[in-house]
Amino acid sequence: MAALQHRVIFHVDMDQFFAAVEEQLRPDLKGKPVVVGADPKDGKGRGVVSTCNYEARKYGVKSGMPITKAWRLCPEAVFLPVNIPLYLQVSSRIMSILRSYAEKFESWGLDEAFLDVSSRVENIEEAKQLASQIKKEIHEKEGLTCSIGIGPNKLIAKLASDMQKPDGLTIVEDEDVKAFLEPLDIDRLLWVGKKTARKLNKLGIKTIGDLSRYDPSVLVEKFGVLGTQLYLYAQGQDRSEVGFQSEVKSIGRNVTFEKDTSDWNLVFKVLDKLCEDVHKELDQNHFLFKTVTITVRYENFETHTHGRTLPFLTSRLEDIKKTAHELLQPYLRPERKIRLIGARVSSLVSTEKQTKLA
Repeated sequence: MAALQHRVIFHVDMDQFFAAVEEQLRPDLKGKPVVVGADPKDGKGRGVVSTCNYEARKYGVKSGMPITKAWRLCPEAVFLPVNIPLYLQVSSRIMSILRSYAEKFESWGLDEAFLDVSSRVENIEEAKQLASQIKKEIHEKEGLTCSIGIGPNKLIAKLASDMQKPDGLTIVEDEDVKAFLEPLDIDRLLWVGKKTARKLNKLGIKTIGDLSRYDPSVLVEKFGVLGTQLYLYAQGQDRSEVGFQSEVKSIGRNVTFEKDTSDWNLVFKVLDKLCEDVHKELDQNHFLFKTVTITVRYENFETHTHGRTLPFLTSRLEDIKKTAHELLQPYLRPERKIRLIGARVSSLVSTEKQTKLA
């Protein structure tokens, strides 16, 4: 088989991640419908479904659904609270596995990641074997399944990973991209939410194929810069790079709470876990750091980033936590609930090469 002339990108998506982690912890849940989210309180609770297993999905339950509706559809389901610290621990181990398979790596939240493996495979058959090896290692070490999409860019890989869930492996070669995209509903395209989908539908655009044949000048008129991006995506074009691992400028983690919160104990607990994950990666890659930055996003999506540069290089976990705690304090306001919290270190220096990287 001829060597590949284009990029080979993997998108790895953990199957029903939160629910699967709970099932792994409690084997008695297997075979039962499991819903992770808010307390339904006999159909009177508030909040939404964070995720659910495939047994619950048979009843029509799905992510983002009001918890009261989930309870009406499947009152016999096992309803569990979101355990973010637990999911962070499992996610950290899985991301370490994935990172080891690619020179370029980019995590998307707790349960998804992109891997550029172009330099590690010679052809599509080798790419398939590598994906199977990744799936096997995750299953052996964590007891969890994932679905992997393989494509010539991030867009195609992301769409492919969703085609054969659970435990799927879908390959879309360069010459098959247009045929792959043609029949997909327009809301499957990245960055097309409900509002944009409605606008596109009004123009007679129902599928990605419809969008690929539409006049790009009209799309620019209607959607501005986004119109150009959507048109390129519909052609299967995506030049965005997978985040570099080999030239790390910063190391960070963030998490979005299942429900906006003003429980400061929970916020600090999650922040500490994020700091621990950052420290673990620092240690694995033999880095010192000098700058700590936190990110806070409120319920109205107002986002603040605040950093502090220390007077010394360090690799100590306590320096990350102490600085992050101090940076967070001004943003803890009784009248403002927090949606997302993040921690990052930068100004990195390698202790192996003694070369400043950022």
